[in-house]
Amino acid sequence: MAVTRTFSIIKPDATRRNLTGGVTKMLEEAGLRVVASKRIHMTREQAEGFYAVHKERPFFGELCDFMISGPVVVQVLEGEDAVKRNRDVMGATNPADAAEGTIRKTYAESIEANTVHGSDSEENAKIEIDYFFKPEEIVG
Repeated sequence: MAVTRTFSIIKPDATRRNLTGGVTKMLEEAGLRVVASKRIHMTREQAEGFYAVHKERPFFGELCDFMISGPVVVQVLEGEDAVKRNRDVMGATNPADAAEGTIRKTYAESIEANTVHGSDSEENAKIEIDYFFKPEEIVG
């Protein structure tokens, strides 16, 4: 299996509760390596651009409001089959449906405040990584 990269966001509900280290530890224990990381406070423009695919959905405004409500940690993760590995350790979007031992089962407050975002494909991972990181910021 090839080593690939994926994108992750530790969301405002987690940074507010000082869970950045705990979430990162779970990612690393799942075999992912953080090759770039920065704590930012997303602007509305950044949030709307990042989530533009959901623009026509009824939750778009609330999602953007949530994502700009506090700092987030954006990360590039690397590992074997990184997208799948990250999605497995994140758990189901709804924490009530997430498996024991996953990030969302352990830390999420609700389906909306579900602690993490992760790319859903290698193609989207590249787009999402490029949205927040310059190549020279990824230092593996």
